[in-house]
Amino acid sequence: MMTVQKRIAVLALAAVTAGCAGPVAERAFNDVAATTEQRIGQRPAWIKSDDDERAVRETLDRLLARPLTADDAVQVALLNNRRLQGSFAELGIGAADLTASWRPANPSLSYARLRRGNETEIDRGISIDAFSLLLLPFAAGIEERRYEATKLRTATAVLSLAAQTRKAWYEAVAAEQTAVYVGQIRDAAETQAELARRMKQVGNASALRLLREQIFYADATARLAKSRVMAVAARERLTRLMGLWGRDTAFQLPDRLPDIPAVPRSVDNIEAQAIAGRLDVQMAKADLAATRKAYGLTNATRFINVLEVGYQRNSETGKADQKGYEIALEVPLFDFGDARATRAEHVYLQAVNTLADTAVQARSAARENYLAYRAAYDLSRHYQTEIIPLRQKASEEMVLRYNGMLISTFELLADAREQIADVSAALEAQRDFWIADTDLSFVTIAPVDSGGMAGSGNSLLPRRAASVAH
Repeated sequence: MMTVQKRIAVLALAAVTAGCAGPVAERAFNDVAATTEQRIGQRPAWIKSDDDERAVRETLDRLLARPLTADDAVQVALLNNRRLQGSFAELGIGAADLTASWRPANPSLSYARLRRGNETEIDRGISIDAFSLLLLPFAAGIEERRYEATKLRTATAVLSLAAQTRKAWYEAVAAEQTAVYVGQIRDAAETQAELARRMKQVGNASALRLLREQIFYADATARLAKSRVMAVAARERLTRLMGLWGRDTAFQLPDRLPDIPAVPRSVDNIEAQAIAGRLDVQMAKADLAATRKAYGLTNATRFINVLEVGYQRNSETGKADQKGYEIALEVPLFDFGDARATRAEHVYLQAVNTLADTAVQARSAARENYLAYRAAYDLSRHYQTEIIPLRQKASEEMVLRYNGMLISTFELLADAREQIADVSAALEAQRDFWIADTDLSFVTIAPVDSGGMAGSGNSLLPRRAASVAH
């Protein structure tokens, strides 16, 4: 534990050597970048010069020249998202406040020149707020804790952007994959409708059969239009998160989502991990520590908050100079500091309850996200290992029966339409699994706003709201 004397010496040295807040902000950003890299393996960049801009541009050109992976999309966002760049300015603002807290208040100089006939009286004085000087180490300590909270908030903004970008990437890839599949369905429906029309002309199909095929074709056309709009919306959301515009918006995405893993992740003591690792819990702890310190300082200074000590020297014609000192003390005649103390007490109680609520929210979010992850994994796996293989076998049997002239063409087409629904549901389940996987990855390290788009009307898993406390 640093003694008061050592702390005063350190702060005095800092006040002398800290010419500006720039180096402080740079060190803070390096801490934020290290925290981000430790948790997700990627670092943001703070663009403050033309050289920084050129370096980022080179990286963007390299990443955008190939189909973007989820990791690539996250890296682009961390380098190029302008809202994130704006949040880094908070580090500079906090650094300025922290640097100012290291420095004592400026002294006050006074000079008075009075004449009375041939006599001249000159008063000179210098005074300094001695009370604020004595409390300088404690006030600086409080500001240091506040700055730590600012760094945690900035790191949370970085991680939140990373999570939102990763989920937006999965949604964009799934939406484009769905649009391609629905386009194939529409083409098949057009062929079926034309076949029904020709069979109707030769008397091998009824008017009702033709109407059903035409309705299916019209419905497939409407679904294709809707899926293309959703694909564009999902891609634009990803574009916004990555901060791209102009020619950069022509980036390429993979043709399909990655396969789900063979076995699900097993997370031990997920609640304990959330309490130990989540940045919002750490922020609440830092805020409580700063508030506790401020509360103690407020109680200590409730009756005395102004104490000025000054040196004076008075000169008068024909007389020896007068030298001495002056002490100014605020008299607590009307304000006894009870209002300030009461306010500080309730601010402290507010911080205590905020920390407790944040911990409860973190535990609940960890449990919820793990259960959602397992449900999404089991459902997607069920489609891939059970429903889709069974549907394919059923389709093969229908083809054999059709070749043996045991069923009609329209029965074969009806079976194909049933297969379409299962494949669409399997694709949605696969998308929802990767979104749940992202939520699970981030729930133990930071509060992340889902910010996701609503899924399609056929989504089997509802979109979950953010499972965090803000």
